[in-house]
Amino acid sequence: MPLDPDDSPGFLLWHVTLRWQRDIAAALAPLNLTHVQFVLLATTWWLNSRGEDPNQLSLARQAGTDVKMTSQVLRKLETKGLLRRETDTADTRAKKLRVTGRGAELAAQALIAVEAADVAFFQATPDPAALLAMLRPLARGTDRPSR
Repeated sequence: MPLDPDDSPGFLLWHVTLRWQRDIAAALAPLNLTHVQFVLLATTWWLNSRGEDPNQLSLARQAGTDVKMTSQVLRKLETKGLLRRETDTADTRAKKLRVTGRGAELAAQALIAVEAADVAFFQATPDPAALLAMLRPLARGTDRPSR
């Protein structure tokens, strides 16, 4: 006997994810960024702020994105003047990524918009810390908490 949809965690997660993605897309639209553009720009910005100049592969791993799709999105961000891709002197096949000044400003604005959308979306959650504790092992792909 199939579960009632309201008793299916996967089905509910699907709907929650769709609602959240719509809210994030709406928050980023005035900044002319897609959600994936934001994730890759913000992740590059964060890594740069830690003294790292990631290449495409390390950025994709950090962001959890497909490497080929990451390459396409990075080209678009470069065309927009939001980041630079420079040949890595240690490996000429790789490109080091650096957010431009304009990209850093936009990343900061976008982060504020996304965080505000998250606060609004998750305000119905009675215990945000418990929600994070439940999501972390799922995001890691394990049912055991890491130590």
